[in-house]
Amino acid sequence: MSEEVLEVVGLRKKYGQLEAVQGIDFRVRSGEVFALIGPNGAGKTTTLRVVATILRASAGVVHIAGIDVAREPDRAREIISYLPEEAGAYKNMSGEKYLRFVADLFYSEAKTRDAALARGREIAGLDERLDDKSGSYSKGMTRKLLLARTLMTEPKLAILDEPTSGLDVLNALEVRDIVKQYAAAGAAVLLSSHNMLEIEYLSDRVALIHEGRIVEAGTPAELKEKHGAVTLEDVFREVAS
Repeated sequence: MSEEVLEVVGLRKKYGQLEAVQGIDFRVRSGEVFALIGPNGAGKTTTLRVVATILRASAGVVHIAGIDVAREPDRAREIISYLPEEAGAYKNMSGEKYLRFVADLFYSEAKTRDAALARGREIAGLDERLDDKSGSYSKGMTRKLLLARTLMTEPKLAILDEPTSGLDVLNALEVRDIVKQYAAAGAAVLLSSHNMLEIEYLSDRVALIHEGRIVEAGTPAELKEKHGAVTLEDVFREVAS
């Protein structure tokens, strides 16, 4: 039976007088991909950064596997991993050395460290190109390396902001398959994306966020049926207007 990994209740985040997130609630269970979708400035990335312990909420609570992220951020960071939209790797470091660097940061025991490194190599799927400096990688290769870095530590919650941003079709498909396989193995995934077709393919449930509020939530099929829509884009157009 799946367990509740993430609980967000009454989350608010202010930047001065601007309230970017206005009291949202949602939950994510193990084995589930949950997506936040909406336009620029809707509050998606802010929400992900609060969950990832990068920003502190103005109000509300976030629990990850029962840990209050505001009270115990260090404990929360031990079981999550966050991939920002604009993340980059060390350009003068090979892909192999970058993954090894991450493994060294997380694990002191050689056996555990080597297992994580092996997972990273498999997820990245770059084969002999892992020996090349990451500065020579295409954007798709870099994104797969960063996704490998994010998932190789087997976080209970993976937080992905625009995981396929800027990728061509083939690279995007590879990244989506990796994310789906990771969730299918029992992890929880929270992601955001502007790509509604991607969300339909990837997500078990979605929340449509508009002007800092969740205005609709459910499975893609439920939302399309409820609004008599063909695509999630049609659902969002109706709800947001």
